[in-house]
Amino acid sequence: MFNFTALPPLSLYIHIPWCVKKCPYCDFNSHTAAEELPEQVYIDALIRDLELALPQIWGRSITSIFIGGGTPSLFSAEAFERLFSALRALLPISTHAEITLEANPGTFEQQRFSDYHAIGINRLSIGVQSFNDEALRALGRIHDSSEAIHAIESARSAGFDNINLDLMFGLPQQTAKTAAEDVATAISLAPNHISYYQLTLEPNTLFHHNPPPLPEEDPIADWQQQGQDMLAEAGYGQYEVSAYARDKQQCRHNLNYWNFGDYLGIGAGAHSKISHAGEQTITRIAKQKHPQSYIETAGSPENIISEERLRLRDIGFEFMLNALRLTDGFPTPLFLQHTGSPLSHIETALASTVEDGLLQRDIHRIQATELGQRHLNTLVEYFLPQ
Repeated sequence: MFNFTALPPLSLYIHIPWCVKKCPYCDFNSHTAAEELPEQVYIDALIRDLELALPQIWGRSITSIFIGGGTPSLFSAEAFERLFSALRALLPISTHAEITLEANPGTFEQQRFSDYHAIGINRLSIGVQSFNDEALRALGRIHDSSEAIHAIESARSAGFDNINLDLMFGLPQQTAKTAAEDVATAISLAPNHISYYQLTLEPNTLFHHNPPPLPEEDPIADWQQQGQDMLAEAGYGQYEVSAYARDKQQCRHNLNYWNFGDYLGIGAGAHSKISHAGEQTITRIAKQKHPQSYIETAGSPENIISEERLRLRDIGFEFMLNALRLTDGFPTPLFLQHTGSPLSHIETALASTVEDGLLQRDIHRIQATELGQRHLNTLVEYFLPQ
């Protein structure tokens, strides 16, 4: 039995499942868009979805909103304005909530960015991936480097003062020189936040079934270190495995995930994790994945394809899988606050990881050592239920 004395923070995730073109490396729930998007029908479905979920989160304030995809910037500002009107009517949204929209350089207009900002979206996450045109073609992206740079400049001109860039390394035909040039170009554009991560060949992607020629692992590790050094020198502090921020502008929405906070997901294939004080439970919920199935069932029980209550024996692994991704770890009291379970529940695993040099702890904080950060998967496995 869990024992919540207070509930963790609550975020809202909204999934827009369409893209102009499915990238060959992408394993997210995304679908190639038809010539005309069903904006109004989908917004109606999102509102019905939210209305059905309200009893689970009644009275709880939303601390952040993230609109992901797919490519959410395919939707008009008018569609989002109608959605946001419903959100504000149905939910208590924090006055200072971080509200992020994912955007791709090949799917925007200057006026659209301005309109997004005007309706209350205050953070943009732009999927650049590379500033090298050859690499972008190999990745199946629909934009080139000049469009990527223009998108960032346009976002700033539209009033956005909180911008993230997604940047990959380990790309097809990439070299140490082109990897460094990508990081240097990103830094020169002065975003607040950079997500810097290695291309991986995920199952159920075109690249997994037909792999492109990729560099060897040893030089990729060198390029990663090179990029991290450049980011650090430019003032981007690493606070998570693949996240770097300036001026304490970490992504609050993702921090809530990594700190094992709660989140409500609406949209095709969206997931939720909700803690219940009255029932003393933690429940994970998943929605219909295919856009048409989602639209047809939104607002009804058939929209939910899985609903699972976490077991007490799994909670240590679930928490550590997220929290140990953070460079600074987590405050010791957070485990009890966000799991409803005392730290003694995982004491044996904690002692073993400390003894093996993978974890360090005191009364204030628990975090991975440098060795633990290098072998994070091994570290987390200590907390698997026996």
